[in-house]
Amino acid sequence: CLKILSLHGILAGDEPSVSKVSQHLGRTEPRIFVYGEPNLSRLYNIGHDGKISVPLIGNVSARGKTVGKLKRVIAARLGARYVRDPQVSVDVQQNRPFYILGEVRSAGQYPFASGMTVRTAVAIAGGYTERADENSAKLTRRVNGFVEEIEATSSDVVRPGDTIYIRERFF
Repeated sequence: CLKILSLHGILAGDEPSVSKVSQHLGRTEPRIFVYGEPNLSRLYNIGHDGKISVPLIGNVSARGKTVGKLKRVIAARLGARYVRDPQVSVDVQQNRPFYILGEVRSAGQYPFASGMTVRTAVAIAGGYTERADENSAKLTRRVNGFVEEIEATSSDVVRPGDTIYIRERFF
């Protein structure tokens, strides 16, 4: 059961929207697939200038564009000179880590894995310390531009970018 404890000010870099087509690219790395063109299909790094370098068509502005807009731009540029009727798909990789602090054996930043729970995150961080309150965790996450602090249970789902804090128990 998730319970919102408090909301704090607006942050830059909101969580991506639920719809991947309307998701805006930021620092995430898009995986672009061009059907029948294995040399063009791969993970692309968005440079400091906000562009990706695509073979044949050169630099394409990516940061701030929606997934759907990037797909249309790449398809149009490929179709103009190089690939007949290009079928392009763009998938955003969720490679943001999660963070775990407090009463765990090895606090720190860890790679996010889909379907992860607070219990899984604690296991990745080496388990609880002897002083941990195994029934008390605080989850901090950004939702719609606001920071939420959530009282979490071990079965609650972790999202990319979440910070989990395992509290010390009182004897």
